[in-house]
Amino acid sequence: MVVDIDGYEGPLDLLLVLARSQKVDLTRISILQLAEQYLAFIAQARRLSIEVAADYLVMAAWLAYLKSRLLLPEVEDEDVPTGPELAAHLSFQLQRLRAMREAGVRIMDRDRLGRDVIQRGQPEGVRIIRNSIYEVSVFEFLRAYAGHRARAANEPLSIAARELYSVEQAHERLRRVLGDLPGWERLETFLPPEIKGSVLYRSAVSAMLGAGLEMAKEGQVELRQAQTFGPIYMRRKRPGQSTPDEV
Repeated sequence: MVVDIDGYEGPLDLLLVLARSQKVDLTRISILQLAEQYLAFIAQARRLSIEVAADYLVMAAWLAYLKSRLLLPEVEDEDVPTGPELAAHLSFQLQRLRAMREAGVRIMDRDRLGRDVIQRGQPEGVRIIRNSIYEVSVFEFLRAYAGHRARAANEPLSIAARELYSVEQAHERLRRVLGDLPGWERLETFLPPEIKGSVLYRSAVSAMLGAGLEMAKEGQVELRQAQTFGPIYMRRKRPGQSTPDEV
């Protein structure tokens, strides 16, 4: 079993490792010894039944050719590079690959922004939560709601008009029933009993309070409330009687 942990990307990486095993400068390495090391590696890999990529075999063939050119006498042919020229070109390729690998290591070893170096004023990743506040009037809110309902139903929104208890009705009823009550009575006592529990009842309470305040201003009735949001009491004001403090 062969485990590759160096991340070889091709035969040049393997050649660079083999050249380093000579423990000399790349400009002074023995190309013959390097070719023998590479060919021995390929032969061992094939004996172990390990699949060898085509580019590794091509490099092995090229190195065998280079070795033969270095061992045999030079042939006078200007179009074909000599053995020493081929060896110098291979040495240059290995030097360039080594420079690229060393530059990559130096770059990766530098301090990284956000990990080793913190920039002044750099945000710390605080999560920002935005809460939107919309200030609209009741009319604008109802108009937006009506528009949404109309778009959903694909027809105009129609709201039926409701019957309301007017202040005039409350004023008239107070004039009719107030004289029959001897003492203090709650405001709700003066309302018609048949409308209790309906929507009209709420408007009747409001109208009755408004009518009672008008009559108290005219000096016809007295109003009393013992505590905030407590029940409101009413009675007819008697001649010559002063208004109590809690009115």
